[in-house]
Amino acid sequence: MPTSVGDQLPEVTFTQMTGDGPQPVTTKDIFGGRKVVMFAVPGAFTPTCHRSHLPGFIQNAAALKSKGVDAIVCVSVNDVFVMDAWAKQSGGDDSIMFLADGNADFAKAIGQELDASGFGMGIRSTRYSMIVDDGEVAALNVEPQAGQADVSGAEAILEQL
Repeated sequence: MPTSVGDQLPEVTFTQMTGDGPQPVTTKDIFGGRKVVMFAVPGAFTPTCHRSHLPGFIQNAAALKSKGVDAIVCVSVNDVFVMDAWAKQSGGDDSIMFLADGNADFAKAIGQELDASGFGMGIRSTRYSMIVDDGEVAALNVEPQAGQADVSGAEAILEQL
């Protein structure tokens, strides 16, 4: 059953690139005691993700944080090295935490996995955004069409804060 507003996020471990290399980070580490805006994309560097979804969060990072957001998190079913390269190439590495959900554990745990094997991409995540307050989902915006980033974009989140 998919996670919905009011639910606590399940305990899952992501991988994050640090100065010391790849490191595990849990949902408790990320969301515990904090207000976090999280958005998920089907794949780093894929057209809609790279050209539409991510740029809005980079451009609106200061505005989001001015509304009491402690962190902005981007998650994708990619490996940590791809996520690190995307963070650096996009210029988002200073304002957004890029997390790898390499085996889609988080996507599956919250009911947002996407079977993209028809495109040769395997199991991925749907495109969504959420506001999480101390681990509880306060807002959830699941994109109805994979090639769009409207209801899950930064502007929609700004209106919800």
